[in-house]
Amino acid sequence: MKRVYEVPDGPPGHPFLSPVIRAGDFLFVSGNAGLLPGSPPTGDDGSWQPGALVEGGITAETRQTLENIKTALEAAGGRMSDVVKVNTFLRDVDRHFHSYNEVYLEYFPTEPPTRTTVGAKIYGNILVEIECVAYAPVS
Repeated sequence: MKRVYEVPDGPPGHPFLSPVIRAGDFLFVSGNAGLLPGSPPTGDDGSWQPGALVEGGITAETRQTLENIKTALEAAGGRMSDVVKVNTFLRDVDRHFHSYNEVYLEYFPTEPPTRTTVGAKIYGNILVEIECVAYAPVS
């Protein structure tokens, strides 16, 4: 069974991806950034922006990104404690790794999920993008 969930209270949606998909007991959450909920994409081609990015640097972006993931999981019946795998992409891993981890630990204070963190070119001026997989059995 595969089901796509929309996230009306989450960051802006895009026609080229599904925000959350349930496949059996697993939830797959698309990559999220620190985009403000309710901020629509703007522009086209070279001027396209996926939505309004929260201000405040890596700390604020990480927090908003994880809030967006939390909202996506809840829309599909999951919780942050259900997350089993996280993939994180940091624009400048050497510079932002410590600040990112400080915020990350607020959301996963015990038994954190497995994780991969890599440095990557991320769209526009986004500093962090996070995707995850959660195990959330249907009751």
